Amino acid sequence: MADTTGNPTDTEAPSDIDSTPRKSSWRHIGPGIVVAATGVGAGDLVATLIAGSNFGYTLLWAAIVGCLVKISLAEAAGRWHLSTGSTLFDGWASLGRWTTYFFAAYVVIWGFVYGAAAMSSSALPLQALFPDVMDLKWWAVACGVVGLVFVWFNKYAVFEKVMTVLVGVMFVVTVYLAIRVTPNLPDAFAGLLPVLPDEKDSVLNTLGLIGGVGGTITLAAYGYWVNAKGWTNTGWMKVMRLDNRVAYATTGIFVIAMLFVGAELLHSANVAIASGDKGLIQLTDILEAEYGSATAKFFLIGFFATSYTSLIGVWHGVSLMFADFVSRYRKRGGTQSGAGEEAGGEGEAGGEEVASGERERSWPFRAYLLWLTFPPIVLLFQGQPFRLIILYGVLGAAFLPFLAGTLIWLLNSSRTPRQWRNGPLSNVMLALAGLLFLVLCVKQIWDQPWSEFF
Repeated sequence: MADTTGNPTDTEAPSDIDSTPRKSSWRHIGPGIVVAATGVGAGDLVATLIAGSNFGYTLLWAAIVGCLVKISLAEAAGRWHLSTGSTLFDGWASLGRWTTYFFAAYVVIWGFVYGAAAMSSSALPLQALFPDVMDLKWWAVACGVVGLVFVWFNKYAVFEKVMTVLVGVMFVVTVYLAIRVTPNLPDAFAGLLPVLPDEKDSVLNTLGLIGGVGGTITLAAYGYWVNAKGWTNTGWMKVMRLDNRVAYATTGIFVIAMLFVGAELLHSANVAIASGDKGLIQLTDILEAEYGSATAKFFLIGFFATSYTSLIGVWHGVSLMFADFVSRYRKRGGTQSGAGEEAGGEGEAGGEEVASGERERSWPFRAYLLWLTFPPIVLLFQGQPFRLIILYGVLGAAFLPFLAGTLIWLLNSSRTPRQWRNGPLSNVMLALAGLLFLVLCVKQIWDQPWSEFF
């Protein structure tokens, strides 16, 4: 792409790459469906159900704001990949060694604990559907291994098709439930007004709902899925933006539908459910009592689709990021150069390498797949080590402030061609996202039982 900054052309794409703008078309949609499916896990559905249960429709506006915040983050990640030809890790590496250290610690500890959580979440609905087949732990192992085999032997195109089918299942189930409980539409429309519940800690609860709608590291993975789709230059910018909006419109439908269920089925009957994935099993029992076993089983199928898309989405997307991390680190011999060289230079081929499928065949991609699958099995059988869980919580809470802050930095600097840098709206949205996630990060760190850690 032509440089428009007046700076050295270290972000200039090779001249033989066709960057003619593509027409924004629904037939191109794909990475957005993947990021929506991966980002909305069972935990998000439970959090939204509990919000509906506790506050009725009052926080409907917060769920919508959460989608808008995540749109800005994913769009920024996609814009970096397309405008520079580099990957997000190239951008992070240009900011200094500290980003490498943070990502390395995060991806190792987070992956170890998340692997066990994702496998358990996928196993719960299977055990409920087939209670006499095998124990929950073995269902979890089976889910992890099947996910490993699927991602190991398939490229992005097949992965996207399977995710699209599972998203279709999620969509049908959640919308069916929302209609089945007969939502009170006047109250729902009233919930679009930004009003805080008259409860203790209502501000933090509201911020938690906004921040919890759809994705953490999967927002960073979006740029990699954009490249894996074959979108590698600014010609795909309009397509990427449409795709991203579809992603979070889909996410919005999921969370609004579950908030309707919480408001009508739980709030009106003053029924409380547990936080975490087991809350969805409780909801299954409530649905069976209210609407019969067929509806309950239908919900369990949707619960499995929700959990399993998160599992295979992380297995693919974060492994892709890890493969890029290792490749960039090895090519530079673990050294940090000037910012311009890191963001361009070798990095300008990063998107092309992801698009070629080379990353998905690499040993770091497959090594991280193994890391997500087999070491966490130990946690399934022995319980999760206390100190590791605290570190997991802290690193997980810190990732989104890290992502928002570094995207503001990268997309307002000469690392990004001038025409694709942040405008006022992008800066405001990313700054709000960064502030929101920083508050939630501080709360998460404050709430950890540090006295027991040492």
